[in-house]
Amino acid sequence: MMSTHHALPPRDVLKDQARRLRKTLETSSQPVSHGRALELIAGQYGYRDWNTLSASAPADRARPPVQVGDTVRGTYLGQHFTGAVRGLQALSDDRHYRATIVFDRPVDVVTFDSFSALRHRVTLTIDERGRTRERTSNGRPHLELAL
Repeated sequence: MMSTHHALPPRDVLKDQARRLRKTLETSSQPVSHGRALELIAGQYGYRDWNTLSASAPADRARPPVQVGDTVRGTYLGQHFTGAVRGLQALSDDRHYRATIVFDRPVDVVTFDSFSALRHRVTLTIDERGRTRERTSNGRPHLELAL
């Protein structure tokens, strides 16, 4: 009988659960194979076997394009920059990330010669390719990381 009341985590999370279960059982002198641990996880979610659970689970989570502490380069509002990732948070869709980047040198976000507006740090939403959904008037993403 298949469970319908559980929201299934992605396959990579289910595999991690099986690894942790296997390690816990080994520690308590009840070793099981990895395959058996996968089957036990399937049973916990109400599925008859791992293959059925795996086929029902959503795809693996996207890997973030950067990690906290990474040095990055790219363009922000058309201006080249280098900087460091100071914050990163996965959003609920597992495909976008809230990133905070501190620039090595401030970026002038105004294109007029008569004045400047310097940004030292930005916090914005990027996808797995390191690009923002928001675009400038010429159609380029606000931020594009050179990955």
